Parts: sequence; structure tokens; C-alpha cells
Amino acid sequence: QVQLVESGGGLVQPGGSLTLSCVASGFTFSVYGMNWYRQAPGKEREMVAFITYPDGVDHYHPAVKGRFTISRDDAKNTVYLQMNNLKPEDTAVYYCNAARNPTWTWGQGTQVTVSS
Repeated sequence: QVQLVESGGGLVQPGGSLTLSCVASGFTFSVYGMNWYRQAPGKEREMVAFITYPDGVDHYHPAVKGRFTISRDDAKNTVYLQMNNLKPEDTAVYYCNAARNPTWTWGQGTQVTVSS
């Protein structure tokens, strides 16, 4: 049974930082590219970052490039999203998933709120 468990969200002031984690289980994590997505209220889910398999190259949505960094630890079946210089428009529920079609069942996500 595939599980994706996101954590690390919270309330942060503009300009602040957070690191999100996603622990995966139920599939061979190390052979998949991994993606981070977010969904803001009233908007569709969008991909913000992904890290490819097998070469581990990272790519970013233009809105977050230079501020967010995706990384992975295959020994821990975990993908991370380091978020710096957060802006109010980064407020959303953040999800991870594997780079596959169809995606695995979505986890519960982790809420990030950027507000003063």
C-alpha cells in the first residue's frame, strides 16, 4: 500500500524559511523521479519542483526558482523541499508524489501559510 506523508508546514512570516519532508512507502522510491506540488485555495494543483531519476537533476516552476530547493535521501525514502524567502503567494497545501502517470494516491499534504 503506497503512502506519502508530508510534514514540515506551518505559519511563517514573509521572507522566512521552511523545510518540507515527504516520507514515501509501499513502492521502490529510489527508481522514481519525485515531484512537489501545491494547491492554493480556489486554484488547481500545480507542480513547483521535481527531481529526476536516475540523474537527480532538479527543475522548478518559475515562481519559485531561486528560492526553493528539492532534494532526496533514498536511504530514508524521503524527498525534501527547502523553501526560502517565502512570499504570501506561496500559501498553499503542499504535496509530494512520484513522477508517474497515473500518480500514486495523494497524501494529506502539509499546510504552508505565509503571513505577517
